[in-house]
Amino acid sequence: MKALLLTDYKKLELVGMPEPAVGPEDLLVRVHACGICGSDVHGYDGRTGRRIPPIVMGHEAAGVVAKVGSNVRQFRVGDRVTFDSTIYCGQCFFCRRGQVNLCDHRRVLGVSCGDYRQHGAFAEFVAVPERIAHRLPDGLSFDHAAMIEAVSIALHATNRTPVRPGDNAVVVGAGMIGLLVIQTLRRAGCGRVIAVDVDEKRHELARPLGAGDALDAKADVPAEVIRLTDGRGADIAVEAVGAAGPIHTAIASLRKGGALTLVGNLAPKVEMPLQAIVTRELSLNGTCASCGEYPACIELLAGGHIQVAPLISACAPLADGPAWFDRLYRQEPGLMKVILKP
Repeated sequence: MKALLLTDYKKLELVGMPEPAVGPEDLLVRVHACGICGSDVHGYDGRTGRRIPPIVMGHEAAGVVAKVGSNVRQFRVGDRVTFDSTIYCGQCFFCRRGQVNLCDHRRVLGVSCGDYRQHGAFAEFVAVPERIAHRLPDGLSFDHAAMIEAVSIALHATNRTPVRPGDNAVVVGAGMIGLLVIQTLRRAGCGRVIAVDVDEKRHELARPLGAGDALDAKADVPAEVIRLTDGRGADIAVEAVGAAGPIHTAIASLRKGGALTLVGNLAPKVEMPLQAIVTRELSLNGTCASCGEYPACIELLAGGHIQVAPLISACAPLADGPAWFDRLYRQEPGLMKVILKP
């Protein structure tokens, strides 16, 4: 099969590879669409330590079942499917509690971090366990279905956030996940959602997707949020960048007793304003991947309740992947999600 292999840092090659082996509980999926995730781009140059070459990246995908293992019961050849990016064991303490994203033996498709190498979906075929797969409705395109993984992260972040009807919310970082979080927060009942980003083009995307206000991150965001919320500050904030500056902005924009959910994971360590968190009694929630949200996300997309089309910048053949990775790595203005089609 053809696969896009990271052979060295910042070097992708379209190569021939053996078709993945199919275990008794696995599906072999012919990949029809796979999105380039920000984490793939961040790992492309080795900075994260989670894309050690050689590795086939890609974990935001959808396709058609080509083969099934001998113990597979819920799927058959020809089924349209997507699948979770997290391969969980189903047996450990956390899996038995339903916290599959915290699995003790968690592996992630398209990740090579030293402890394991799990080839992903920038290939004609990928093998995945039956337990992480989900059937797709006929009316949902593969391109849109490849966005379900990102939608699930946004929905999980919202589920981790103590949203009350009518709450004012701030979303710091209006990239892919931030724009999806804006939509899921509105679906959860937030009255006003304020988007914060340095990019005016992202402001233009955020407004029709549910942001009542879009603020320049270089301005005095906390002061403006306080003005927009009757002098109190936001009830909740979601930080979708993962760096010290945006986190401080989110914290300073909250009212006393507010709650912050941290989605971004760009920097491994950041300084936190401890005194502000303690004396203003703020709540902080981390959020990792998703945890059972896939069926709901499929319904939301199929029903048109979450919009992903405005976030897709391009769809391209797998052979064009190296060029698109380079453009994303160079942070070409206006680019959001690129879908590769093996």
